[in-house]
Amino acid sequence: MHSTPEQILLLLKKNGPQTAEMLGNSLSMTSMGARRHLHALGKVGHVAPFDRAEGVGRPRQFWQLTPEGHARFGDAHAELTAKMIGDVRRLFGEEGLAELIAERERDMRLTYEKALAGTAALQARVEALAAVRAAEGYMARVERDGADFILIEDHCPICVAATACQGFCRSELALFRIMLGEGARVEREEYLLDGGRRCTYRIGKVE
Repeated sequence: MHSTPEQILLLLKKNGPQTAEMLGNSLSMTSMGARRHLHALGKVGHVAPFDRAEGVGRPRQFWQLTPEGHARFGDAHAELTAKMIGDVRRLFGEEGLAELIAERERDMRLTYEKALAGTAALQARVEALAAVRAAEGYMARVERDGADFILIEDHCPICVAATACQGFCRSELALFRIMLGEGARVEREEYLLDGGRRCTYRIGKVE
């Protein structure tokens, strides 16, 4: 079981800024209790408060993760990854880096094809894709929005690699389109590297 502070960090990671009352409701505790944990997390630099105006009345105090708070979720082998990408680019140029990305995409395609085997309906394929992405550390889940599905990834375990080379992100989007088939429309809506809180993808049937 996660400790209460860890659960608070996880809720802020998944749901974005929250008030103490909202967090208290999610954790079956009082807003005062949640606020005590938030102040403790604030002292170590993992969360920070800000005021948000919502219509008439006084602004409400929300809490959000700081960069240090986001870093608690990790970027697998971040320093080594960044160095290796820099080395590949220096030694083999952009062409060598493109080959590295293509090789990663081939490996991922084998894994995803196995995970999606036996699924035909778009919903089943999207849910299977989310499950394998969650297993890879992306904190992936699916929500419904009318006729569309929203694939939400609350965390990016390769963020340092993606920041150093956005070819990784383009490769993943292309792979999603291949895995979900020609009858599926896949568009990225939120993008972490463009200042988004997370990456989200709108998926629907091609009309």
